[in-house]
Amino acid sequence: MADVVCLCNNVFDVDLREYLDAHSINSIDELREQASICNKCMQCQELVEGEIYLARVRRQRAAGQF
Repeated sequence: MADVVCLCNNVFDVDLREYLDAHSINSIDELREQASICNKCMQCQELVEGEIYLARVRRQRAAGQF
């Protein structure tokens, strides 16, 4: 079952993961610039940064770099 990542924008973890897998985002600042998924409320910062890191690892594995 999906969990809410950002209460302000009603973003679910599944939606965030799909977005991060499809877009090369390397920081929460890049995410804020490119999408309305995250604003600056900072409530979900740790969780979002963790998802960004995991997406980067998945992209590296898919590219054979890991």
